Amino acid sequence: MSASLVDRTIAALRHEHDVLVALLPNLPDEALDAPSGASEWTVAQALSHLGSGAEITRKPIARAAGESVDEEDDQSVWARWDSSSPVDQAAGFVRHDTAYLETVEALSPEQRQSLTVDLGFLPEPAPLEVALGMRLNEVANHAWDVRAGLDPAAEVTEQSAEVLAELFRGPLAFLLGFSAKPGEVSEPVRLAVPGGGVVIDDGVAVVDEAADPTATLEGAPGATVRLLTGRLRAPYDAAVSVSGNVSLDDLRRVFPGY
Repeated sequence: MSASLVDRTIAALRHEHDVLVALLPNLPDEALDAPSGASEWTVAQALSHLGSGAEITRKPIARAAGESVDEEDDQSVWARWDSSSPVDQAAGFVRHDTAYLETVEALSPEQRQSLTVDLGFLPEPAPLEVALGMRLNEVANHAWDVRAGLDPAAEVTEQSAEVLAELFRGPLAFLLGFSAKPGEVSEPVRLAVPGGGVVIDDGVAVVDEAADPTATLEGAPGATVRLLTGRLRAPYDAAVSVSGNVSLDDLRRVFPGY
């Protein structure tokens, strides 16, 4: 396990938190009811998802670190958050994401190196960088959902984009096996993207560099993350272009999102 990747993931999570916390006090209550970048959620509902996620995902890390935590099933947590008002959902996000960050930032260097976390849905406890990486993938994208609901030109932060590219090349590569649909393109694609490359053949792989690329995606580093997670769609694609043996519509089919 790379301790430095753990450290950088925690730093990216802190940065995402600070960006949102600085934004929220300036929002009128009605902005919380506005559509977010996630078409099925309002801004407040996206914050609620982030807050409930912080509450749920803190517990297995805290438990692995030796803390005694209260048990509550996920459905009950979600129901409690869903029944809250938009203002309370926003405030709850700040409170629970702060608690999550306090837990992971307090981990010792030895814990950051050796801790494994029982996430409940994988066959065995996962390295800490997997647990943290999955949280960053959720936070970076849903924080973008919040910001895009307020500003369609918003982008995934460059810090998170850089760390997530490294995670998708390594410990989070398995997620693409579940979410991507490589059969949606008619021939192999070696796509040059900001920060590296994406190879689409029998499967999908994020790589350091697409050797002899067959296509190129031009845009900000965050566009790569939004491509992989199904968020590179109108009206949020104005600053992105694709050339070569694949189109942006083709790529959207390969990466439908989750």
